[in-house]
Amino acid sequence: MKNPIQHQRNPEAVLQHVLELLKKAEIMDALASNQETPRQDLVQALVKRQNITALQQRLNSLHPADVAFVLESLPLEPRQIIWDLLKVEHAGAILLEVSDAVRENLIADMTSSELVGVARHLDSDEIAELVTDLPKDVVLEVLNTLDSESRLDVQSMLAFPEGSVGALMEYDLVTVREDINLDVVLRYLRRQKDHLGNAEQIFVVNREGTLRGSLALKDLLFHDPEELVIEVMNQEPFFFYTNDDAKEAASAFERYDLISAPVVNNHKQLVGRLTIDAMLDFTKEIAQKELLNQAGLNDKEDLFASIYKSAKNRWAWLAINLVTAFIASRVIGAFEETIEKLVALATLMPIIAGIGGNSGNQIVTLIIRGLALKQVHTDNIWYLLRKELSIAMINGLLWGAVMGVIAMLLYKQISLGIVMMAAMTLNLLVAACVGVFVPLIIYKLGRDPVFGSNVILTALTDSLGFFIFLGLASVFLL
Repeated sequence: MKNPIQHQRNPEAVLQHVLELLKKAEIMDALASNQETPRQDLVQALVKRQNITALQQRLNSLHPADVAFVLESLPLEPRQIIWDLLKVEHAGAILLEVSDAVRENLIADMTSSELVGVARHLDSDEIAELVTDLPKDVVLEVLNTLDSESRLDVQSMLAFPEGSVGALMEYDLVTVREDINLDVVLRYLRRQKDHLGNAEQIFVVNREGTLRGSLALKDLLFHDPEELVIEVMNQEPFFFYTNDDAKEAASAFERYDLISAPVVNNHKQLVGRLTIDAMLDFTKEIAQKELLNQAGLNDKEDLFASIYKSAKNRWAWLAINLVTAFIASRVIGAFEETIEKLVALATLMPIIAGIGGNSGNQIVTLIIRGLALKQVHTDNIWYLLRKELSIAMINGLLWGAVMGVIAMLLYKQISLGIVMMAAMTLNLLVAACVGVFVPLIIYKLGRDPVFGSNVILTALTDSLGFFIFLGLASVFLL
């Protein structure tokens, strides 16, 4: 009898249990190997098999998402042990659940025959998602194992660019025509239960495959079986084209509370459907990539990757930060004489740079979010700039005055307090301009504003902050 898949509410507890089983297997293996008995090899083999079997049964009873969590939370060596214990029929679904970085590492240690065996247990849309990470020779082998219809589906999905609706849609559809009654539809669905999946609606097409409407399953159940589909269906369903942007589709799913939606080609012929499952996975992946990009990390960064690989992934970002830090140091170097004459400036400079960087980061985050939600455009950008400049002026005068009083009390110089307030206000104004325009410029250049905006912001607010503060000090304090 096939073991049922267990859904876990607490993945951390699952991880802890797996670690305990893994540790127990290692301990018992070590104990058995230390015992001097005539049948030591046999005892050791039996003990090891017993503990490994318990661990294997536990792993293969888990949902693929829970196993993926376990794999992502383990260093490379125990991760490989766990991976080797999994059944081949489960491996494909787990590969689709793990992060890109972990999937890349697992695939790199698998043979071509193992990869082909894993792919045999996947549907066409799942294979299309996986083959982008497979070696080219393995992709050809996988395609050769498919029947002509499945091979055509995979090739069609691969033809759509990454980030498009076509690349995320499912091909497994149940369609009906508008000129039949609901009783016929019900009988038809009973025969198509394997293809219905978790759909809450089916799609209505004409003989040419053109989308005509959608029929909710609840309407199918609650209406008279003798009514025609056309009398009950939604004749204006929300649909997407295959070349629509997936980010815009995700926004539409959130805005209109969609569960699924039909996908059509340029001739409005139905070719697939987009589901909430695919949208959730897509938005999660985008959020994780943006989070890593903000810190200058490659979106395929594996927490437990080798030291060399992790260091290599961070070289470029550190090099950029080194350049920006060098520029800021040169600005300070230009005012060495001023700092020597008034040492208090050296202790106050980090405050000027820090307040500008923090304020600018807030603005950058808001602008990037607005761009992602299509809320920022040329018609309102000047309003946003005026707003942020006004906020910067208010905060600069308020907190600049506070720091000015503190500086005055610490160093007994009224003029130093005034310079401090002026420098903070001016640097916050600089941060407002940079925070608004830098993400916009990067976006207009066709790049992701998440990657690079913070670096440029930090470089400008640090360099200009030092320049403003030390420049004012040179003029008014010496």
